[in-house]
Amino acid sequence: MTFPLSLAALGLVEFAPMLGKWFGGDRTETIASRVTDIAKKLTGMDDIQGIISHLRDNPDKACSFQKELCAMETEVELSLIHDRQEARKRDAQLLAVTGRTNRRADIMVLSAVLGLGTCLCSLCLFSKEGLPGEAVAIISTISGIFGACLKDAYSFEFGSSKGSRQKDENMAAIIDQL
Repeated sequence: MTFPLSLAALGLVEFAPMLGKWFGGDRTETIASRVTDIAKKLTGMDDIQGIISHLRDNPDKACSFQKELCAMETEVELSLIHDRQEARKRDAQLLAVTGRTNRRADIMVLSAVLGLGTCLCSLCLFSKEGLPGEAVAIISTISGIFGACLKDAYSFEFGSSKGSRQKDENMAAIIDQL
């Protein structure tokens, strides 16, 4: 019986809990494919159930699997940092060459602000009329999504912390050395 890659990779989470954070994003299938390929190469087996049994029975192989995944995690994280760095460089070059900002990003941020504002206003305006709990929960969830979009935009533009700019510069230097 064959399993979808993401389901097969989820079966391997017991050996490397760090895998859980990678599932649910836009790279799920790519990462799942790499994880299962690592497990197949390490065990010499193609059957996921057999791989799981083999890793359970051989702690040394399970440890090697975890080490391989740590190396892959480092590679994935460096790739994400590199992508963000390239996007920042692109925005800086766009501003330098044309004198204009990234209009698409401005529209995205404005949409998130308007969406968040609309959700919060609707909660305030209709709270006296007694909104059902389900409606409040849905509107609050949507507000959280818009808030997360704004957080990501601020993190991209200004860094996620006070030392973020220095950290980004250090990581860019490391990436350039690779």
